[in-house]
Amino acid sequence: MAEYEACILGLMLAIDMNVQELLVIGDSDLLVHQVLGEWAMKNIKIFPYLHYIQELIKRFTKIKFKYVPRIQNEVADALDTLSSMIQHQNKNFIDPIPIGIHKQSAYCAHVEEEIGGNSWFHDNNEYLENREYPEHATHTQKRTLQRLANHFFQSGGILYKRTPYLGLLRCVDTKEVSRPRKYMPELADLT
Repeated sequence: MAEYEACILGLMLAIDMNVQELLVIGDSDLLVHQVLGEWAMKNIKIFPYLHYIQELIKRFTKIKFKYVPRIQNEVADALDTLSSMIQHQNKNFIDPIPIGIHKQSAYCAHVEEEIGGNSWFHDNNEYLENREYPEHATHTQKRTLQRLANHFFQSGGILYKRTPYLGLLRCVDTKEVSRPRKYMPELADLT
């Protein structure tokens, strides 16, 4: 019921903001599939919630529901954690939580010194682009490179690593790490 109530509140907020097209991303497999009509409703107590959501859906020109597993939805997990920490006198009021998307990484992990002028991910990059191994790679090194490549992909010439808990991590070399950063003023508001 709580998941349906959260969905209803989100839809009502979007309607109040005159949103016409909406993508609803939820980590409740049951809710998403029941709203889409793919799964049957077994609990009679939830039926009024589903009916109300279907009435709200009619107020949008285009609406789409998408299921994303909890482990892949870091934003929902973070909001869930934040909402559990907020205490307000009026239980029906929710303080707005500003969320910003930054064009620059918030931090960089440890990057080792590059050997031979190549970045630490050079061999991985070459394998992903051309399916070519380093010149003197052993059989074990080739198998390791194949296994590592399953966790990386390229987009727009940038290498990313897939992680189960952090989502995507952008791979950087020592030149990018040592480049001076421009700190964003909106980050100062968070402290």
